[in-house]
Amino acid sequence: MPDVLPNVLPNVLYDALFKIHTDNPSTFLHLEDGTALSYSAFIGNVAKLANTVTALGAKPGDRVLAQVNKSAEALALYAACVQSGSIFIPLNTAYTSKEVEYFISDAQPSVVVCDPQVFDSISALTDAAVVTLGTDGDGSLIQAAQGHSSTYNTVPREATDIAAILYTSGTTGRSKGAMLTHSNLLSNAQTLVDYWQYSSDDKLLHALPIYHTHGLFVATNTIMLCGASMIFLPKFNVDDMIAHLPNATSMMGVPTFYTRLLSDARMTHDLVAHMRLFISGSAPLLAETHEEFEHRTGQRILERYGMTETNMNTSNPYDGARKAGTVGFALPGVDIKICDPETGKELSEGEIGMLEVRGPNVFSGYWQMPEKTAEELRANGFFITGDLAIKSADGYISIVGRDKDLIISGGFNIYPKEIELLLDDSDGVLESAVVSAPHPDFGEGVVAILVANPGSSIDVEAIKSAVTTDLAKFKQPKSYVVVPELPRNAMGKVQKNILREQVKDTFAS
Repeated sequence: MPDVLPNVLPNVLYDALFKIHTDNPSTFLHLEDGTALSYSAFIGNVAKLANTVTALGAKPGDRVLAQVNKSAEALALYAACVQSGSIFIPLNTAYTSKEVEYFISDAQPSVVVCDPQVFDSISALTDAAVVTLGTDGDGSLIQAAQGHSSTYNTVPREATDIAAILYTSGTTGRSKGAMLTHSNLLSNAQTLVDYWQYSSDDKLLHALPIYHTHGLFVATNTIMLCGASMIFLPKFNVDDMIAHLPNATSMMGVPTFYTRLLSDARMTHDLVAHMRLFISGSAPLLAETHEEFEHRTGQRILERYGMTETNMNTSNPYDGARKAGTVGFALPGVDIKICDPETGKELSEGEIGMLEVRGPNVFSGYWQMPEKTAEELRANGFFITGDLAIKSADGYISIVGRDKDLIISGGFNIYPKEIELLLDDSDGVLESAVVSAPHPDFGEGVVAILVANPGSSIDVEAIKSAVTTDLAKFKQPKSYVVVPELPRNAMGKVQKNILREQVKDTFAS
């Protein structure tokens, strides 16, 4: 189709995040090579890519699947899908072609964008149009885009139309595609700009991947909405982070970012004295990391809680006490309740139960999985998160584990987080993970997996002795294992399914 000028019909997400910057000369991205990309130039690139994906055959509602490395062009591809009315599906770059085959089969995309190095293997998996995008603005997608106009006739989209599908990690069963609407993404960005007090004066240090809610939606959508800028790094590197921190006002990261920064003596109060906000999410942050970071820098990390299916649900306050070990309060417009996992009855404060959330941020369901959607998304709009939580008397919410992580030993319910907090405070222990292994007498036996502090050793017998006095006998680990490190996924979450597999024969006769 020919390139045409934009129309005036509404496209909910595009109009709010991107259209407003059509003539904005301010810097949007500070790139690794020292160059800067203005908002207006970025929007022009978005239009070229929107024209390109349309020419490749992607119609409104069609899926555009992308497994590409982080770049300004990859970010523009997301915006181009929003503008053209197609549904953007970013994939973890660590997935193998075998794993990608499942996503292609499930999503049935019209266009697939991949790294030039895997073009042949991906092309063999689909009849869709396959184009490439490299990290330096190379690839057939960008070559095709150069022949298109920097204006595009924006496709109208309503609030309930699907903007993106993000696949869950699939640690149990096959991965589920969470369908996120225009209003899901926009409402959350609007809330976060206000709650975290972002403005056009901010400069976000961005070292997160952009195939995940955290880096793509929480970070990028928030910055776009308020007209701020980002220092856009391709990946996390301690030297790069320390070099760029003096030029930033805020940072979003996962716990691993903070622990690695703290391992460097250059991470000091003076280095970050000008920063106004450090945010952590995607995995629990150890209280020890909170405290050490504050001691070293004078800054208190703001921890929040979100999911692929919901974006952000809770946050510690911007103004007020940011409590270590908690994820704060429900964000404005989000309803939260903690319920009995069996009956669904709401529990009182101080009781551990299933966390359920409802709000404009909650997804519309799982792609082509109506039965799974019905299981996890109640008719009244509450989403059953699968996370076990507890609310304190002053209203702070703490995540104590996943429902599937619950251990039942000898008929007693055991919550791993309670034991992990105790183990983490033990001498010589950097962090811990508690999982179960089949036990001939108790059904499941508790296994404690420990990682030592750098340069330290762990006295397992001393820990056993301390645990005996601090935990009821049924909660006490029946086995201890010391490992060099815990397995984590790309977002820093401990992969307990891997640990359970590794220790499954611990109590075998």
